[in-house]
Amino acid sequence: MSSMVRNVSKKMIVYEYLQVLFGAGLVGFAYNVFLLPARLAAGGVSGISTILYELYQWNPAIVQFALNLPLFLIGLVILGKEFSAKTLLGTLSVPFIIWLTQGVDLHLTEPMLGAIYGGIVLGIGLGIVYRGGGSTGGTAMIAQLLKKYTGFSSGFAQLLVDGLVVATSAIVFNLELALFALISIYVTSKVIDFVQLNTSPTKLVMIITEKEEEIQRIIRDEIDRGLTKVKSLGGYSNKERSIILCVVEQSEAVYLKKVLQEQEPTSFVIFLNASEILGRGFSQEKIHGYGSKNEI
Repeated sequence: MSSMVRNVSKKMIVYEYLQVLFGAGLVGFAYNVFLLPARLAAGGVSGISTILYELYQWNPAIVQFALNLPLFLIGLVILGKEFSAKTLLGTLSVPFIIWLTQGVDLHLTEPMLGAIYGGIVLGIGLGIVYRGGGSTGGTAMIAQLLKKYTGFSSGFAQLLVDGLVVATSAIVFNLELALFALISIYVTSKVIDFVQLNTSPTKLVMIITEKEEEIQRIIRDEIDRGLTKVKSLGGYSNKERSIILCVVEQSEAVYLKKVLQEQEPTSFVIFLNASEILGRGFSQEKIHGYGSKNEI
């Protein structure tokens, strides 16, 4: 058994390193294809390299390597265990991919396209890197140092660092391109959250009802899902009711809404977005039959 556990652990480690490599590849590709041609300095070391390329035609790959490596070493000394081999891998892989793909030119110079699609691809890449437990280094390390010595939150420290880069780009390029860069930063942050949370089209259904058995039958027979029942007390009527919680997929949510409207229209029903679902029927194979899967 211990040998099997070790083998699974080794496979997970290899998979995480592959995630970091693949994600770093997307980050480098997004920079060369979308951000650099559109002259968008969307924060971070990549933004600094874009500004220096505009001013002095310095190779972005070399600039990012020259900035990232000392930042990594400083972070390693000061922050210690928060850094790892996977962080080093991500830190070195991005400038290498940028150097490798710098001949790729799809002639995408429109700032809005660069902001949106660059932000999407960049966010996917960074999200995959983070899911693998790695990092691409850069100004995130400066933000962590600011957090450590100033007491700023991680988000505010990162905003200060990226904001300084974008403000500089407004001077070097123009205000319009700086605003497009802010759009790219926003899109990237949203996509990172999407990838990290493995956001899926699932819904948490909350049903407040006096007809507990009828709702339970509908969920069991119509969509074959488990549920959890919670007793509650009405704030106005002071009557006891049941709150039934059930997690369903998007198509099941649409069907369940239709059935409830037809068969039990008096129940109070709330559909909530669920970012990630772990358990039988979602992240694990579904076992059909009401009593054999997770309650909710």
